[in-house]
Amino acid sequence: MAPIGLHHFLALSAVVFCIGVYGMLTRRNAIGVLMAVELMFNAVNIALVAFGRYVTPETVTGQVVAAFTIAVAAAETTVALAIVLLIYQHHRGIDIDKINFMKW
Repeated sequence: MAPIGLHHFLALSAVVFCIGVYGMLTRRNAIGVLMAVELMFNAVNIALVAFGRYVTPETVTGQVVAAFTIAVAAAETTVALAIVLLIYQHHRGIDIDKINFMKW
């Protein structure tokens, strides 16, 4: 059995990222869109850690950058969930097609 190489991780990252893009484009629920964005963040983290492991195995640069990405994703999720809760309080729904109060 062949060892797992960089291209395997990159393929996994691409598949997870594509699933996230598909989910973001097709979901009408704001929570579903947030989950799709998190999938895309995780795909980027997989690629970062794989590059860090296979390109520069003596350093932990990829892992450190992935940790920062996780922190940014957590902050983004917190802010987005607060916005979604406020929208739900005012409109009694989180369907992103019906939310048009910021349009001209």
